[in-house]
Amino acid sequence: MWESYKNGYKAYLQLEKSLSENSVDAYLRDMDKLTLYLSENNLPSSPAALDLKTLESFIQYIAEQGLAATSQARVISGIKGFYKYLLSENVVDADPTTLLELPKLKRSLPDVLSFDEIEKLIAQIDLSQPDGHRNKAILETLYSCGLRVSEAVNLKISCLYFDDGFIRVIGKGDKERLVPIGDEAVKYIGIYMEERKKNKIAKGFEDIVFLNRFGKSLSRVMVFLIIKNLAQQAQITKHISPHTFRHSFATHLIEGGANLRAVQQMLGHESITTTEIYTHLDRHFLRSTLQKYHPAFRGE
Repeated sequence: MWESYKNGYKAYLQLEKSLSENSVDAYLRDMDKLTLYLSENNLPSSPAALDLKTLESFIQYIAEQGLAATSQARVISGIKGFYKYLLSENVVDADPTTLLELPKLKRSLPDVLSFDEIEKLIAQIDLSQPDGHRNKAILETLYSCGLRVSEAVNLKISCLYFDDGFIRVIGKGDKERLVPIGDEAVKYIGIYMEERKKNKIAKGFEDIVFLNRFGKSLSRVMVFLIIKNLAQQAQITKHISPHTFRHSFATHLIEGGANLRAVQQMLGHESITTTEIYTHLDRHFLRSTLQKYHPAFRGE
């Protein structure tokens, strides 16, 4: 029974919600957790038979198993989406998830690099190495455009519009956006592209900008390792990942007075509430500046 519902829900997530394969797989794994819980506790397994109390007991169970609040929130979101799908298909006539509450999430502020720290980190790249200009080009692009690492490793040559100063980015849910690109990123992509011509390119990867030594797309893990090694060389002790460049891009824009809607568009955030975290970062920056330079704030 559940398997047929899951197949329909999968199609719903892919076609109507335009979610990525990773997101779809995560939601379906969460549904497997629910069905396993129902089976192990001899609870009614029909979606129409589930009530709020049963769902709340399931959420309490996964919380007791040590599942993080963010993961609990995703599970609840998936269950809510599942019942929304069932209602649309007239499988159920009531939604027991209406009063199912999300756990309170701690909105932590990510580590951000200053411009000087970014310059220091990028300066560690050895341009005499075969992958030197590629690494410099990809880091300049991450910071210049605020890309997700998945967007950077999948960036296509056909999506580069350097004459207009833009690149076309394919983001979450295959949604496209145009993002301005800085002169330094353009410069080093150009240098790298000349070197790239000398290397063998695997079939099917001719249009991908950043390639590994086998002529295929770089993995996200490889970009993480590149940045981690450079941070160690630069003696930067902050928790750094490719996403740090995206956070830094947005924070520096907000600190410089950029319009929040413009930042939202460049980051590809569906909701502006996601972008608003950078206004919190900006307030943190302002307070730390006052504490450093204003006599009335010293000693706080």
